[in-house]
Amino acid sequence: MRGVDELAVEIKEVGFQCTRCGACCSEISEGSNLVIVSPGEVRQVAKAAGLPRDEVAEPYPEFLEGSEGSWYTFDWCLSREGGHCRFLDGEKCRVYAARPWICRTYPFMLEDDRLIVSECPGIGGAMTMEEGRAIARALLARQAAEVAEEEGIRRVLSTTSPPSGESVVVDSEGVWPVHG
Repeated sequence: MRGVDELAVEIKEVGFQCTRCGACCSEISEGSNLVIVSPGEVRQVAKAAGLPRDEVAEPYPEFLEGSEGSWYTFDWCLSREGGHCRFLDGEKCRVYAARPWICRTYPFMLEDDRLIVSECPGIGGAMTMEEGRAIARALLARQAAEVAEEEGIRRVLSTTSPPSGESVVVDSEGVWPVHG
């Protein structure tokens, strides 16, 4: 596993300065603005927005076929309206302080130990080493949170299976029916 400083150097070399264009919160191509969130992140955003959980997140749109006519997905996504994240207000995020890991670390992500950089107008912008370290710490925390969620899903699946004939979301906290 990479350390914070090694990762920070690579991030700083790429450079990034948010231009507040909102492109990352808007659908540029089909599914381009799907923000996968954990159950804890859904609660955090719901609290910040003053909304119930079902108005904050929706099931990830790709379902797998299970046995006996069941369909399941493993993720929640922030709800979207009109091709944008529902929390984008002009160029500002209404739940910025409670934003999910993906939003905190965009346009960067880790795939194992490899830094992946998404297209973004802010790429190449000047940044300090401390800004690079902050993103590196957030990326490593995001990676740990994603591993913990995956382990939680495995635990849930080891004790239960999707009900026959239903569509569900399986997350680290249980199996949730999809209505509608």
